[in-house]
Amino acid sequence: MKKNFVLGLLIILIAVASCSFTNKSFETNDKDKLLLDLITYVLERGHYEPKDINDKFSASVYEDFIDIIDPTKRYFLASDIREFEQYKYQIDDQIKNTDISFFNLVYQRLMKRMDEAKVIYTTILEDPFDFARDEEIVVDYKEEPYASNKKQLKERWRKQLKYNALGVYDGKIKIKNTVVKAGGAEGGDLASVTISKSQDEANAELKNMTLAEVEQASRETTKNTLDEFFDFVSDLERKDWFVQYINTIVDEFDPHTFYFAPDEKEKFDIGMSGKFEGIGARLQKKPEGAKIVEIISGGPVWRAKSLEVGDEILKVGQEGGEPIDIVGMRLDDAIKLIKGPKGTIVDLTVRKVDGTVDIVSIKRDVVELEESYAKSATVIKDERKFGIINLPKFYVDFDDYSERNAATDVAKEVERLKQAGAEGLILDLRDNGGGSLKTVVEMAGLFIKDGPIVQVKSSGQRKEIHEDKDERIQWDGPLVIMVNELSASASEILAAAMQDYKRAVVIGSKQTFGKGTVQNVIPLDNIVRSNEHGDLGAIKLTTQKFYRINGGSTQLEGVKSDIVVPDRYSYIDLGERDQENPLAWDKITPADYQIWNGYIDYEATIERSTARMANNPQIKLIEENAKWVRDQQNETVVSLNYNKYKTTQEANKKRSNQFKQLSDYDSRLTFQSLKYEEELFTKDPILREKRDRWHTDLAKDVYIEEAINVLQDLKLNALKNNNAKLASVKG
Repeated sequence: MKKNFVLGLLIILIAVASCSFTNKSFETNDKDKLLLDLITYVLERGHYEPKDINDKFSASVYEDFIDIIDPTKRYFLASDIREFEQYKYQIDDQIKNTDISFFNLVYQRLMKRMDEAKVIYTTILEDPFDFARDEEIVVDYKEEPYASNKKQLKERWRKQLKYNALGVYDGKIKIKNTVVKAGGAEGGDLASVTISKSQDEANAELKNMTLAEVEQASRETTKNTLDEFFDFVSDLERKDWFVQYINTIVDEFDPHTFYFAPDEKEKFDIGMSGKFEGIGARLQKKPEGAKIVEIISGGPVWRAKSLEVGDEILKVGQEGGEPIDIVGMRLDDAIKLIKGPKGTIVDLTVRKVDGTVDIVSIKRDVVELEESYAKSATVIKDERKFGIINLPKFYVDFDDYSERNAATDVAKEVERLKQAGAEGLILDLRDNGGGSLKTVVEMAGLFIKDGPIVQVKSSGQRKEIHEDKDERIQWDGPLVIMVNELSASASEILAAAMQDYKRAVVIGSKQTFGKGTVQNVIPLDNIVRSNEHGDLGAIKLTTQKFYRINGGSTQLEGVKSDIVVPDRYSYIDLGERDQENPLAWDKITPADYQIWNGYIDYEATIERSTARMANNPQIKLIEENAKWVRDQQNETVVSLNYNKYKTTQEANKKRSNQFKQLSDYDSRLTFQSLKYEEELFTKDPILREKRDRWHTDLAKDVYIEEAINVLQDLKLNALKNNNAKLASVKG
């Protein structure tokens, strides 16, 4: 699974550390060459398992870069590829000589082909598609050859555009038929149709359209979508494409080594800390300006109530200064103008939803992304109370660890759940892609007396053992940890440690993601003594591997759940083993640790749960659904004949409807926010709505239900439990 240039999934574990490199003179005045020289220098000297930059490496970079920038083979011609191939085994030499002629050639040709593509799709979409024609499209582009000439390329575009328009056409026909049917039954009353109010007019127009007019409308929609995409691409600068080239080189070392351009490094820091300084609104680029698509609960805009979703920002001024028109500006550049230090004022010229234009002044502040943080709830079953903590990531503020971090927040939630009378605890790490190593060690210490948590090894160095030295135990009751295929790195460290200690029962997928490597973030400015090029960004570099306390690596193999349950990801390639260039699995000597003897019937509890899951009809339906999703993904040939397409879609819908009952499931468990949070609801109705939605989803979650069953089954060794409590009191 290669990194996608536009949308990438970054599942990472970060440990901030300094790296030492020998002195070297970086003399080039060309920023691109300087970056290439710097990054290869760091890779060769700092990576855990550096690769030889040779002809084999060169061929991989060549193939991956072409594949990443033209994955559907709709831009380059076979003649372009033949021209590019002269560099296939020369890129290694170019890297060593800071030569970027291969990139320059490919970039310039891509810009030319994209300009030609705009003309191609515009021309094709001027003429009607014949949806009665019997033809097919293959959507497995990897196996398709490059077009040998422009006529072939245009035909490839025609099929792709017809495929896109066919889906739109099918959707419009369904709405048209629904509207007509409703109109006939209700004397033309469209209010009876279940459609959103904002779509009523457009859908009513469909009622009176001929099929030819529906087809034309489908082409127009397809063109608008492509126009928006090419508008986005036109915002990209040469440096953005060069960053992708750099990352293609970097990606050959392993899937988690990554170069951050200055702007991307800032976004990464925001993602890890869960906060930034600004106005607290998410924006989307529109031709008329930047449209507000979400207001972040608790932020300056939310508090001021001066803007609403749908408002469009036209100009941005700084504290009474001359406003700058952002219409047509890159969204990232517009956001830079809008964001700023806490306490400063930004003046926004805004076209309101009602069409009026106004100037709104907002004082910037720290905005916390609440959805990034730990949250908890109590669960009631059979008049017994349990607790659940959901942790989306192991977040931390690298500039100030004393600020909000995952370990501190989870500790607070554990204490609140104890005070609320919870008898057992679920820690939900599903979809948690990792984060700070330090927070994992601290968090694990909440559940054990003391001891090793994880082993870390640098290349050629002796292993280091990270351990909990605090003898206090914050939670000594029954513990379940929930994982899935997207639980990675830090999540795997915590789940593995608790599993090795037999402190928790792990419920989830057959295995977790399988990311057993540690990365350091190294600002490149720290390596260059004098830099006239401005911020050079940073490289996230794999420098270590971590190992369970039992000695085994989680790399590739992940953590195997004690109780395996299928989910929607069960048959989809998602793990580290499905990435490009992953490091290998290995093992080292185990650490010295003592298994927690706090449970009387640990193995028996797992056996009972496994038996329940095997006979649970909801679980069987989930597995059936997962297999169907896999089969759908493996279908790579699609008919462009509307009748055949419709028949396939109807069959798929019929099959899909059989799985709708999954969302109707009701565990009959009662979920409730803690008292401190309920007090916030009076001031924050958005937070209340988010929590209500979360609780509704939890009540439909058969995995949560089984986790509660396991908590009920786990019997604590009374003597051991009392000793743990005593140790906690003494600590």
